[in-house]
Amino acid sequence: MYPRVFHYLVCAASLVAAQSALAQAFDQYSGQETYMRFCAACHGEDAKGNGPVAAGLPITVPDLTVLQKRRGDQFPEEVVRRIIDGQDIVVLHGTRYMPVWGYEFWVEEGADDEAVERVVTIVDNLVDYLRSVQE
Repeated sequence: MYPRVFHYLVCAASLVAAQSALAQAFDQYSGQETYMRFCAACHGEDAKGNGPVAAGLPITVPDLTVLQKRRGDQFPEEVVRRIIDGQDIVVLHGTRYMPVWGYEFWVEEGADDEAVERVVTIVDNLVDYLRSVQE
């Protein structure tokens, strides 16, 4: 096969694969997939607050693996859900550094009534994942 034809076939196959990945709605991602896509840059792949972006922030990014330990061995499910969703704002040094993911997900999911239900699923999946990484 000609090298150029092979190159085009590989590119076409890559585009098809990328398109199907993009077509998957966020509410179909596992909590871990969503975490890796949206949270790991700051909180780190291991959720310990050591992501590649963390060093550039004027705050200390929290270690998400000790949420349960810091709350008397009770995972603060509702608090975590409300912070991710943006219902509770954690203000550090005068501003909110963490994006309001509930709003961001709602916009990405179509910004309509059905999107609200999908956002609940996305946030629930993230909360379940964070519960699973507790030390």
